[in-house]
Amino acid sequence: MPPRAPRPSSPVPTGTALHEAIARSFSVHEPPRALSPLRALGRRQLSGVEVMAQSIATTAPAASMIGLPLAMLGTSVLGGVLAIVASVAVMALIALCVSQFTRRLAAAGGLYTFVTKGAGRRRAMTVGVAMAVKYCGSAALTLYQGGQEVIRLLGALGIDARGPAGSAAVHCLVTAVILLVVVRGVRRAMLAILVVELCSLALIVGLLLSGDSGARLPQPGSPASSHATLLLVLSAMFALAGFESAAFLGPEAKRPLVTVTRTVLWTPVICGALFLLAAWAVSSGRAGMLLNAYTGGADGGVDPGLGTALHLGVMCSWLASAMASFNAASHLFYTMAVERILPSPFRRVHATHRTPHGALVAVAVLVCAVCLALNAARHSAAAPPVALRLTVQGALVIAYVLVTLACLRFLARIGESTPLVKVAATLASGAGTALLGSLLFVSVTGHDKVVPAALGAVAVSGVVVVAVLRRLRPGALERVGVFDSAESDDVLPGSASYGRNARGLDSLVRRP
Repeated sequence: MPPRAPRPSSPVPTGTALHEAIARSFSVHEPPRALSPLRALGRRQLSGVEVMAQSIATTAPAASMIGLPLAMLGTSVLGGVLAIVASVAVMALIALCVSQFTRRLAAAGGLYTFVTKGAGRRRAMTVGVAMAVKYCGSAALTLYQGGQEVIRLLGALGIDARGPAGSAAVHCLVTAVILLVVVRGVRRAMLAILVVELCSLALIVGLLLSGDSGARLPQPGSPASSHATLLLVLSAMFALAGFESAAFLGPEAKRPLVTVTRTVLWTPVICGALFLLAAWAVSSGRAGMLLNAYTGGADGGVDPGLGTALHLGVMCSWLASAMASFNAASHLFYTMAVERILPSPFRRVHATHRTPHGALVAVAVLVCAVCLALNAARHSAAAPPVALRLTVQGALVIAYVLVTLACLRFLARIGESTPLVKVAATLASGAGTALLGSLLFVSVTGHDKVVPAALGAVAVSGVVVVAVLRRLRPGALERVGVFDSAESDDVLPGSASYGRNARGLDSLVRRP
């Protein structure tokens, strides 16, 4: 046999750029000059499962799989099913548009930062206000619902906390516990709650699949509205909303451009499939056992223990959603504080846990105040807080419409637009605009002045905020759009050069 040829000493051919960069890395020792503006949050910590837990927890699938069937009781069977199908389809299109940003940059500001890159500062400020309304309002609503479930379970244990003072104390205590958990880091708490959520979903799916098609469905608590289908569409979209909250954890994810994108795309698909299953169960009559167990317990001919288990699962689902909303809102406020739009206390980060505790405390105070107002309205026999829910849902639609339009402009500017994304963005923005117009029409014809005024304020907020910043903090506008950028430790020493970026910070600007 002829002798073997000797192996090359290096798999990289000499003379190539990579070979020269590796050679320089052994002789050049540069200090860590380029730092990410979001490094205080702790970069590259979270796994894909932990990012997915944040996204799924925000949607509260276990609670939604009971809430949506109850909402369907006020509509026609066909109208209810079509409303949920349309909502799932629209949210999937929006998720496709959002993924165009998440696969290219990681930002703790989520949609707010994405719209900055695609549609400019004014629209970004509008989205920032809309997302603040969405996540703070969602946190208050889910915290209130979760607190009511806690009060119900305490009653089953013989502890009466249904009075105004007792229920207010429960809501304050739950808020304090959630704040403590989120400040210490939600990683373990989210995973634990995700396990409980999966167990609750398994129980709910089992009841839906094994339900008797001839079981009698409970009667709706209120008479059917002529706009019930529109309200159901809003409720379904609001239930699926939160998939984009994974984007707030981009800088903290180990592989942000991969794991966040997968989470954004898969969460609406997974939760949408569960909601479609619930819609099918209602249309076929198989949801009777589940809904009777939740609403009636023993009165519905179902084992009381089953109803208690359902309420426990729904309680965990609501509180997990509130916790995830706390997390998302705090990251949004922290990003705005880093950009000098919000005061400096909002950018304080815990030295040990690397969480934005300054923003978290502000979110907790605001959310608890709204929750106590909801509790007081309930005990004073005032009208239910429908206006708050519709305002939060409308603000969400505004943000989604703007991010789909920003996606078109962003991809066109970088020369990476595709026909699929164009169609998805056009359909999603059109559907969102039509839905928003319908909501305003229903509110105006129903003599509701609060919702149109609130949504009008959100719509013009971008113009107002930018005008105020130009006058009081002109330098802050130059900082808008902060995202996680490469640091010195992310590249081979000597393989890049440093320079001042638009914000006056050292950054990697070019290869030598």
